[in-house]
Amino acid sequence: MTVLSRIRTPRRASEDRYKWTALTNTTAAVFMSALDGSIVLISLPAIFRGIHLDPLAPGNIAYLLWMIMGYRLVQAVLVVTVGRLGDMYGRVRIYNGGFAVFTFASVLLSFDPFDGGHAAMWLIAWRVIQAVGGSMLTANSAAILTDAFPRERRGFALGINQVAGLAGMFIGLVAGGLLAAWDWRAVFWVSVPVGVFFTVWAYRTLRETGQRGGGRIDWWGNITFAVGLSAVLIAVTFGLQPYQGHTMGWTNPLVEGLIFGGLALLAAFIVIERRCEAPMIDLGLFRRRAFAFGNLAGLAISIGRGGMQFVLVIWLQGIWLPLHGYDYVNTPLWAGIFMLPLTAGFLTAGPVSGYLSDRLGSRGLATGGAALFGASFLGLMVLPINFSYWIFAVLIAINGIASGMFASPNSSSIMGSVPTELRGVASGMRATFQNSGTAVSIGVFFSLVIAGLAHSLPHSLSTGLQDQGVPADITTQIGRLPPVASLFAAQLGVNPIQHLLQPSGALHHLTAAQQHALTGHEFFPTLISGPFHSGLVVVFAFGATLAFLAAIASLLRGAGIEPGM
Repeated sequence: MTVLSRIRTPRRASEDRYKWTALTNTTAAVFMSALDGSIVLISLPAIFRGIHLDPLAPGNIAYLLWMIMGYRLVQAVLVVTVGRLGDMYGRVRIYNGGFAVFTFASVLLSFDPFDGGHAAMWLIAWRVIQAVGGSMLTANSAAILTDAFPRERRGFALGINQVAGLAGMFIGLVAGGLLAAWDWRAVFWVSVPVGVFFTVWAYRTLRETGQRGGGRIDWWGNITFAVGLSAVLIAVTFGLQPYQGHTMGWTNPLVEGLIFGGLALLAAFIVIERRCEAPMIDLGLFRRRAFAFGNLAGLAISIGRGGMQFVLVIWLQGIWLPLHGYDYVNTPLWAGIFMLPLTAGFLTAGPVSGYLSDRLGSRGLATGGAALFGASFLGLMVLPINFSYWIFAVLIAINGIASGMFASPNSSSIMGSVPTELRGVASGMRATFQNSGTAVSIGVFFSLVIAGLAHSLPHSLSTGLQDQGVPADITTQIGRLPPVASLFAAQLGVNPIQHLLQPSGALHHLTAAQQHALTGHEFFPTLISGPFHSGLVVVFAFGATLAFLAAIASLLRGAGIEPGM
């Protein structure tokens, strides 16, 4: 053995150890960040009961929406900025700071000192701060891995990282139900020990291995981008809430103003970036086919996947599980359990596709995954509302496999197409497309479903209640309940009919048979099934269209690695 080889061997061993350390730490980070984004969805029933909020009170719908959307909004807006800061001042430095912020917010979330609306505001505020830390983690994790791993192993590493992030979204559905069954605060406790351990470990082991771009902050670019995107996503949230007798708020002047104002600011952002000497985003990256078409495909898949997750949860909790004899209070947990094939399919396909993309290339796998994703939507579209579970399980497993096939190769293709000094901002841009797509998806999918319900649900609800002996004045009042409230009540593990009739005392004047029919497992799901299924067909057709557009975009990305690596 020569002297030169003896010098190189310890160095190579140290580099090998470091890349696996970086992969383990960043994988835990993106997993926890994504887990906290979805874990609240299933645990909302326990949270609302724990802080004593009525899910059907008109003003409380806003609390529910912001608990879901606030976290995603912040992550969508901030990831590009903190990714750029990572390029300028060090990706590991920004990443480590993100872990500390995320852990600190998790601690305070688990010690909510208030009750009712004040308690909800406490949770929303600290989830926003937690999302700031999560943004610092997700924006820089892919860049840290791209720096640490050689090109021939980069697809595998980014695949594991991407799979961990999306797996956190899926696993959060089950973990939220299990932890909330013990104590609603446990939903936030789970992040504390993990956050403390990995924060300390990150500070002790991670080091800067990539190039720093230097430069200065593009303040006008950051402001116009952040305010513009925030305005659009806030408008989506307000658009889902009832407004002056309308089932949704899309006619609200505030919503219209936010959308048009936000789009105007985003247009101004593009103009600023084209003229700025040190832009927040190098728009020249979009001249790279792998980067441009990879992000376009990722946005389309995110829009299709994000809203689908919420629609499936409501389908299970509001209709299918009650029809099969499950009590409303138990439906959140069982919805997560029955969606396990989706998680299993994703966890199986994700790492394998990342491994294969290093050897076979990204385009074929990502394109095939997007096409299969669309096919799963077509299968769900023809599924009856009261389906046979094994068919549903196969379809959502295929959906999960398709997501896994697409996610890893697509991320590898995007990150492999950019220069070293721009990997932080490129990672942030990829995450922005993904998080923005998820947030917009919730608004689009919910709007389509609610529009379908609004057409026939009020009349069906009033008629059904009158047929069971409920007085006309009470049925008229209940019939005016916004469809979004009925959907969220079912999602929160509340029987809407029983909850609405109890304050009026109408139940006590009905026969035992009528009481049993109204408060049983079949009355509300049967009423809602027809209108809800009409909305589902439109939603799944829309998702399939997006998926096939993503497949076309993925095919157009090109076969090779762009120059300038």
